[in-house]
Amino acid sequence: MHPAFSVIFLTTLIGAGQGLFLALYTGQVYAFFHLLPAQADGRFYAIGSLIALLLLIGGLVASFFHLGHPERAWRSAAKWRTSWLSREVIVLPTFMGVVFLYGVAHSLGWHTPLVTLGTLTLDATMVLGVLGTALCFALFICTAMIYACLKFLQEWHSPLTVANYLLLGSASGFTLATAYSAYAAPDLVGFYGKWAMVITLLALVTRAASLVRNARLKPKSTLQTAIGVRHGQIVQKSQGFMGGSFNTREFFHGQGAGLLRSVKWVFLVLVFALPLLLLVGGLFSSLSGLLSAAFLAQYLGLLAERWFFFVQANHPQNLYYQTIS
Repeated sequence: MHPAFSVIFLTTLIGAGQGLFLALYTGQVYAFFHLLPAQADGRFYAIGSLIALLLLIGGLVASFFHLGHPERAWRSAAKWRTSWLSREVIVLPTFMGVVFLYGVAHSLGWHTPLVTLGTLTLDATMVLGVLGTALCFALFICTAMIYACLKFLQEWHSPLTVANYLLLGSASGFTLATAYSAYAAPDLVGFYGKWAMVITLLALVTRAASLVRNARLKPKSTLQTAIGVRHGQIVQKSQGFMGGSFNTREFFHGQGAGLLRSVKWVFLVLVFALPLLLLVGGLFSSLSGLLSAAFLAQYLGLLAERWFFFVQANHPQNLYYQTIS
């Protein structure tokens, strides 16, 4: 498939925003059960929520560059009963609204107890965090299922697509939380850093599994089945017209196999190997610069990973346009 950079930035930016929100609320839940030191004034969560919201807004803005008629974007929510894209369009702004309220609640100190469970009390921030977490996972599923539901694209039609979207977004968010806490809450660096490494390793396992799976795939269609001719040797000599077309531009990337192999190794290093090394170095040396570099390297790697994700999907129509592709 032809990779659209607007969609690449959309999925990576909102993924990092989702992951950062999950990291913030995970830290609050640990503090709620007295497993971590609590952040007294709420600024840590408020500013972190602002960063997450800015990432989500950036992803939303990027998505408009993929639309032929941005003024009709509101119509994309009309088919929510059957379309994962429509569901994503509904869930994303709802999640953004909850992230905004979560940050405001911490900023204004809305800590009046709403529910009491023994010695534990739930306030507005905890309730908003639960709602935001549910919406966050729903958004991960909606975004991933846009691609995983397409049966004719075998590379995407797998539960690994959903797992990779969830884990890669969470990994980038927790890595960002590690870098952010190095400046705003140093006592949380170890907590977020260890979680970032664990999630990054899990993401490596699922992404490697998808690479191995996709490398073994064989097309379900052939030239024989496509045109209904059972002859053993069919060779296409011409595309059928002189120039390119919408099909050759949008359903094939036009890149050679060598570039694809190079990008694969680039994202494996930048998304997994290098961030893990930088996180370990940052945690042991207490150098915040290494932690910031870990997020930057991982995000750049995610741009390459998402480009590879789209390019690797082989549309069945390319069997016909093989003289171009």
